[in-house]
Amino acid sequence: MRLRFARALAPLLALALLLGVGACSKGNAGKIRVAYVTNGSVSFWTLAAAGAKKAGVDLGVDVDVRMPGDPTAQQRVIEELLNLGIDGIALSPIDGKNQAAMIDEACARTHFILHDSDAPGTKRRCFVGVDNYEAGRAAGKLVKEALPNGGKFQLFIGRLGQDNALKRCQGVIDEVFGWTFDPARVTGQDQVIQEGGFHFLGIRVDGFDEAQAKQLAEASLQQVPDLGCMVGLFAYNTPAILEALRDAGKLGQVKVVAFDEADASLQGILDGHVHGTVAQKPYEYGYESVRILKALKQGETDKLPADGFLRVPFTVVKQGSAQSFWDALKAQLAAAKSSG
Repeated sequence: MRLRFARALAPLLALALLLGVGACSKGNAGKIRVAYVTNGSVSFWTLAAAGAKKAGVDLGVDVDVRMPGDPTAQQRVIEELLNLGIDGIALSPIDGKNQAAMIDEACARTHFILHDSDAPGTKRRCFVGVDNYEAGRAAGKLVKEALPNGGKFQLFIGRLGQDNALKRCQGVIDEVFGWTFDPARVTGQDQVIQEGGFHFLGIRVDGFDEAQAKQLAEASLQQVPDLGCMVGLFAYNTPAILEALRDAGKLGQVKVVAFDEADASLQGILDGHVHGTVAQKPYEYGYESVRILKALKQGETDKLPADGFLRVPFTVVKQGSAQSFWDALKAQLAAAKSSG
């Protein structure tokens, strides 16, 4: 009797074991699982990833960080995550307009938000980031400070398909020329504008390629001997500009305005080679994205901003505040590393 019972029980035990293995393969049982997806792997995203992972520790959430570098890779990553049954995804879209269908499909299958760069008109539940047009105007003010008597200036950026890039560039241009507040205005990449003592020479786009970023900066220095100010609008652009200026023996001769908080940019401010930077808070982007995804999974929609836009304030950093800002940033990263 006992033998027959044991034989009958064996298949049930095997099935239970199999189900147990399957559950383990999907992570900790009962734990919320979210993914934080960037649009590349530069230093800016290292800071954001640290914030996302710290939120995971603080909030008891499994966080999967992915760093695809092009729209096709982002598509593959999102599809993989959806097939895994992930509880929520935060994405920084590379080409929000052309990725709208993918975003809306993902929204129908899981809790889905955007960070850093928005995709207006999609069904995303929330956007986490700065107002990039206002941040661009803040950078434009730095350009006017660096060139009090006017002069030639040029913008350098990785991509123009991203909503944040377009608004950031336009904000700089509108502020320098004193144009009205209009986030919907678009100035062409190669458009040249001369007005009120300032001469805009267009936008150099490197395709999110750091080596190309330096080459474009070098080309501008060769083609425009009297270039007054170079404006780097992605995190790696200003370090590339500084390298080009150093190689050309022109550090200090051409003004530089930065965006974000790359170490080389902050050191450049301290050394007097960069007039200032508009620093975002990528660490907070990561942390807040995970917090919101957890709230969505738990049905706590009251923790979301009413207008679907969680504004993370930017900081204008100049020589007087650069060291304290940098020290605080290092401490934040050290704390995240020790807790993770």
